[in-house]
Amino acid sequence: REIDVLWTLQSGAPAAGRTDEPFLCSRFIVAIGHSAAAFLSSFVLDSVCWEVVGVVKLWNEWCRTSSTTNVLPTDSFCLFYRLISDPTVLLCQCSCYVAEDQQFQWLEKVFGCMRKESLQVTILSTCPVADYKTQESTLTLPSPFLKALKTKEFKEQVCCPLLEQPNIVRDLPAAVLSYCQVWQIPAVLYQCYTDVIKLDTVTIEAFKPLLSSKILKSLVKDVSESTKILKKLLTTSETHNNIYI
Repeated sequence: REIDVLWTLQSGAPAAGRTDEPFLCSRFIVAIGHSAAAFLSSFVLDSVCWEVVGVVKLWNEWCRTSSTTNVLPTDSFCLFYRLISDPTVLLCQCSCYVAEDQQFQWLEKVFGCMRKESLQVTILSTCPVADYKTQESTLTLPSPFLKALKTKEFKEQVCCPLLEQPNIVRDLPAAVLSYCQVWQIPAVLYQCYTDVIKLDTVTIEAFKPLLSSKILKSLVKDVSESTKILKKLLTTSETHNNIYI
């Protein structure tokens, strides 16, 4: 159950594991899950401005990652992109399930390649609204909705209310945030609580308040084009989710 991280930060063939020297990274944006990954595909990623510089290969009981960079919305994949105009900006789309015994490897091999100085991390993820703990009935909650959780070092204003106790976060989003807390890296997690289990426009667009955040504002592409890309992503997803008898 080993995880392999293949980087192509320098021109030439991919290099497994660590790069020769930790590279400088000022902003690291991590989208975990299909909806968060689709949000970045629609509103941030642009093939002209971004280039693929890394891929994570893993397998477990729930998934085997795709070995190609030409992925479909329904594929399990974990890809890293670098902003061409500013190579210190790194983005990760991780729509595959990373098992509990693989999370430490993922953190060590991904963050181990980055310098910790001047690094700021933003995490996007989704969660069933049934997991949200509140005194109100979850039936009356305006789903989907965003909640934020941040490390002590994160001093910027968050784009939504903070997650209240006794709510907790789980899996890879929690692991990334905990890693940042231990290493004193400014980081914020934006978790979208939704009652829809498949890709849908409403859940993906629930992340739109983040487009005005300091870390994403300069990366947003043409919103009119984003709507078209989002529609195309959902159409492709629906086609590949069909069951034929």
